Amino acid sequence: MISVAIDGPSGAGKSTLAKRLAKELGYLYVDTGAMYRAIGLFALRQGVDPKDEAAVTALLPQIQIELRYVDGAQRVLLCGEDVSEAIRAENVGMATSAVSAHPPVRAFLLELQRGMARTHDILMDGRDIGTVILPGATVKIFLTASAEARADRRFKELQDKGVDTDYETVLEDIRRRDYQDSHRATAPLRQAEDAVLVDTSEMDLEESFQALKSLILSRV
Repeated sequence: MISVAIDGPSGAGKSTLAKRLAKELGYLYVDTGAMYRAIGLFALRQGVDPKDEAAVTALLPQIQIELRYVDGAQRVLLCGEDVSEAIRAENVGMATSAVSAHPPVRAFLLELQRGMARTHDILMDGRDIGTVILPGATVKIFLTASAEARADRRFKELQDKGVDTDYETVLEDIRRRDYQDSHRATAPLRQAEDAVLVDTSEMDLEESFQALKSLILSRV
């Protein structure tokens, strides 16, 4: 089986590019971030502090997560409810960074994710795919861009959705998330030694896609 691991910070475009690459190459796309976001959303809905490891761990037996393709698009189901849009809220993003730092949460999802890699050609993106989840991945990519470039993209995306915010707030959220992800005790965000660094600060979406596609095809 071929496995492609794409890691990188929040807002680097991992999910957008990974979904398109998987479709183009005929691989199964595994959105690990969506899985963690579902747990973050569940914790918030239950009134649990996402940073409280014991409280979040106690919720895990109640959580059922399923990735399902509907009309060619991946949908995320949380206990049977389609939460594909709900998990993308800004407050869920911060909760996700907190819950994903808890070892029991990571263990809860790890075997499910590795099992997919044993039975399919897959493309998986997240924070620690190449370092922890799939250390033997066929291709490892560390996708990044400057905080300013990522904030600009996110700000424009929010504007298009009619969300009332400002650039400085978005930039501060990006920087705070970067610090949180790279300084957590468990599986911090870092580039695997054998991963190829791809910086898309000066690339548009199409240029980024072509760069990643060429890189993957040159190594499989």
